[in-house]
Amino acid sequence: MESLYTALFYLIQPFVWLRLLLRSRKAPAYRKRWAERYGYCRGKVEPGGILLHSVSVGETLAAIPLVRALRHRYPTIPITVTTMTPTGSERAESAFGQNVHHVYLPYDLPCAMKRFFNTVRPKLVIVMETELWPNMINELYQRKIPLVIANARLSARSAKGYKKLGRFTQRLLSKITLIAAQNEEDGSRFIELGLKRSQLTVTGSLKFDISVTPELAARAITLRRQWAPHRKVWIATSTHDGEESIILDAHRQLLATFPDLLLILVPRHPERFKDARDMARKGGFSYIMRSSGEKPSSSTQVVIGDTMGELMMLYGIADLAFVGGSLVERGGHNPLEPSAHAIPVLMGPHTFNFKDICARLQNADGLITVTDAGSLVNEITTLLTDEDYRLYYGRHAVEVLHQNQGALQRLLQLLQPYLPQRSH
Repeated sequence: MESLYTALFYLIQPFVWLRLLLRSRKAPAYRKRWAERYGYCRGKVEPGGILLHSVSVGETLAAIPLVRALRHRYPTIPITVTTMTPTGSERAESAFGQNVHHVYLPYDLPCAMKRFFNTVRPKLVIVMETELWPNMINELYQRKIPLVIANARLSARSAKGYKKLGRFTQRLLSKITLIAAQNEEDGSRFIELGLKRSQLTVTGSLKFDISVTPELAARAITLRRQWAPHRKVWIATSTHDGEESIILDAHRQLLATFPDLLLILVPRHPERFKDARDMARKGGFSYIMRSSGEKPSSSTQVVIGDTMGELMMLYGIADLAFVGGSLVERGGHNPLEPSAHAIPVLMGPHTFNFKDICARLQNADGLITVTDAGSLVNEITTLLTDEDYRLYYGRHAVEVLHQNQGALQRLLQLLQPYLPQRSH
C-alpha cells in the first residue's frame, strides 16, 4: 500500500504543477518557492529545534498561542513553522515575524521528506489538527523523532475514509508518538481506527486558548472611534464564493431600516478580495478597501477587509459578527475569535468543521444560526434594535470561551518529556 501511494504521488506531480499554475492566476504566490515544496530549504531554517506544521490559516491561528508559549519556555530552541498554502504562510509570517523560521512543508515524497529532514533535523515534530502524511510519518519513525498530533480532530467522514484503508491506517497510527485530541468523540474515532489508548490524550481544543490583548483592544477602540463613532457596525468574515452576494443582499435590506449601518466584509482567501470589491461596486454600494488606508466617510456603506493579520482587531470594531463558510457547504470557520470580543456570533447551518465548538456555543445561547439573507436580516435587526438581547448573546459567547480554556497548558505538559529540561 505504501509503495502504491508513493508511486501515485510521483505520477501526479505534473498535475500538481498545473494546479499551482492555475491557482497562481488569481494568487501569484502559488508560482513562488516551488523548491521548498520538494524539501530544498537550506539557509532558511535553523536545525535541531521544534518543527510545527499547520496546513493553512485556521491551523496557524490555533498554533499562535502554542508557538508563543514554546518560545517563552524554551527560548534557546529554534522553531520552524511549516504551512502548505500562501495564505497560511502569510499568516505565519505576520504572526511570528523574525522569531520563528518559516518554509513550506514538502510534498509527501520520500526523496523530498529525506532532504527536508536532513536539513531541519528536528528534536520534536508537532502537527496541528490531522495531517497524516505516510512518508513523513515513516521518515520520522525511522529517525526516532517524536511526532505529536496536537489539537487533533477526526470527523466521522474522515474516519470512514481512513477505515477503508484498514491495516495501512493502523500501521500509520502505530508510528505516531502521541495524539492530543480535541474531545472524547474525536479520540474514540482514532481508537476505532487502531490507535492504542497509551498513544491518546484528550486535551480539549487549543482554539479556546485565545484572548484579546490590551494592545489589540486599544487598537480596536481607536479604529472604532475613527471609523464609526456614532454608527452601528457588523462584520462578515471568512466568506466563500456564494456568500458575499448573500451578505451584500442582507446589508442592502438592513440599510433600509438602519441607514447608518456599516458592513466590514472579509473574504476568506486573498484571491477573492477583487470579487468582493466588484460585487460591492456592481451593487451600487459606497465602499472602500481596507488596504487603501482611507477612513470610511459618513456615506461609506462597506469596508472590504483585504489585509492580512487584522481579523482579530476588526472583530473588536463590530457590534456583531457573521462567520462564513457556513451558508455554503464549507464546514464553517472559527466562531471563537468574535466570541473573545463578547459580541453575538451568527453562522449558517454548515458548521461541521467546528461541530463541537458550535454545539457548545449554541447550547449556551452564544451562537445564532441563520439559513439565508432573510433570516440574517431578521436576526441582525433584532440584535441591533434590542441592546439587552445583543449583550446577552455576546456575554454568553465569551463565557463559553473562558469555561473551556486550559488545553494549551495540558499540551505543554505533554510535550515536556520530548524537550530539554528548562533552566531556571
